[in-house]
Amino acid sequence: MFSMFRMFALTGLCLALGANAALAADAMIVWPSDWEVEALPQPESSPDRPSVQIRQRAVKNDDNGDPAMVVELTQTRLQPGHDVNVEGVLLEMRKAVQVNFVRGGFQSVCTKMKDSTLSDVPAMETTCTITQNGAHVMTQTLVAAANKEMAWSLSYAGSADGYAANKDEVLRIRDSLRLNAVP
Repeated sequence: MFSMFRMFALTGLCLALGANAALAADAMIVWPSDWEVEALPQPESSPDRPSVQIRQRAVKNDDNGDPAMVVELTQTRLQPGHDVNVEGVLLEMRKAVQVNFVRGGFQSVCTKMKDSTLSDVPAMETTCTITQNGAHVMTQTLVAAANKEMAWSLSYAGSADGYAANKDEVLRIRDSLRLNAVP
């Protein structure tokens, strides 16, 4: 099951945006004490790959110690004057997730993308149901947001039971997110 959670980690890298290495305020998430939080290594930036400033993952384990829910946030600084097509970014994130699941022998169906917010930044989101042999095995929500200076991706996924059991807590975590970005 954990290998499925690794597949969604690529979504943070799907932000095909221009970026530079300038410093910015960090996004802040208040994690409950029973979540295991880790800062993830940042990929090297290049002209074709944005400079990722924050990449953080948190895991909530079930009573057996297996991952029930995984949340990942990526923050990227944009090049001055770069406008982000948030809907296009979310489409690419969704496509990457679906392709990765198909390669793993899973099927996925995603909801129609809808307007949303991430902190106080306009966003788009979609939720995908992942099945194997007709059985619901996992649910994943993808969110993309951007303003003039920063872009963010947020992904949260869990086993079918884990997502249902932890969705309200993840929504509270999401609502507490402060992006500290200049609009």
